[in-house]
Amino acid sequence: MTFEMPPVAGKLTPNAPLAPLVWFKSGGVAEWLFEPKDTADLCRFLEHLPPDMPVMALGLGSNLIVRDGGVAGVVVRLGKAFARVAAVDTTTLECGGGASGILVSSTARDHGIAGLEFLRSIPGTVGGFVRMNGGAYGREVKDILVDCDVVIRSGEIATLPLSELNYTYRHSDLTDGCFVVAARFRGAPGDPAIIQAEMDRISASREASQPLRSKTGGSTFKNPDGGKAWELVDKAGCRGLTLGGAQVSEKHTNFLINTGEATSGEIEALGEEVRRRVQAHSGVELEWEIKRVGKPE
Repeated sequence: MTFEMPPVAGKLTPNAPLAPLVWFKSGGVAEWLFEPKDTADLCRFLEHLPPDMPVMALGLGSNLIVRDGGVAGVVVRLGKAFARVAAVDTTTLECGGGASGILVSSTARDHGIAGLEFLRSIPGTVGGFVRMNGGAYGREVKDILVDCDVVIRSGEIATLPLSELNYTYRHSDLTDGCFVVAARFRGAPGDPAIIQAEMDRISASREASQPLRSKTGGSTFKNPDGGKAWELVDKAGCRGLTLGGAQVSEKHTNFLINTGEATSGEIEALGEEVRRRVQAHSGVELEWEIKRVGKPE
């Protein structure tokens, strides 16, 4: 580096291993890992960071492949300071960008707010599922989002209403250089016991159908229009397919698994082989839902 990194109140680590921070437990290092103390710390840091320095957000690392060559620039991880959730009124929650879907849905239950139960099944943080319009069990973030606070690459902060995110399936107009630091979600008045029963149903359904206790990255491919990705993968004969230490899950074919010591290169190559076989079998070109970052080794 020919310049000094900006001073921070949080934690700034050079050459930080990212494998321990992502669900696949594979991949290289971040040139810099920044864990800001609070929103003001993040704003100051970005304001004084050279504008050509790449930055990216990291949540729970659940829907992510970090390539083996690592990630250039700065990876920003929103920690405990961004994981708070509180009720604003009888139907609305204020959620930090680092809060998990489990914490948001449980807080909603405690305050008798229904309609957010599906967040229990999204293995990520508010920042991640606001950015990608996360969804499950018939609902998406666009159904509950009021607005969100975003820190942009220049270090400025803005509040964006739902209408400005231009949500489509697993996509928003938020760019990679911005960070969702808070969001407001709105549900409806509900009975906490009924809300808990629905959360229990969702948890049981996930446990029965998904390889939750494996090193995985969640849903690998987006569902194509009018179809199911897992069904196309299965029909193409990919159930249980392996490449090195990577495997297509026997339990749910839209999940890839690190069976032990798989490299990120093996996991991504297996995904590409699945895409190739599906296109050859059905003519459908599957799109990655898992984000892939960094450079190959």
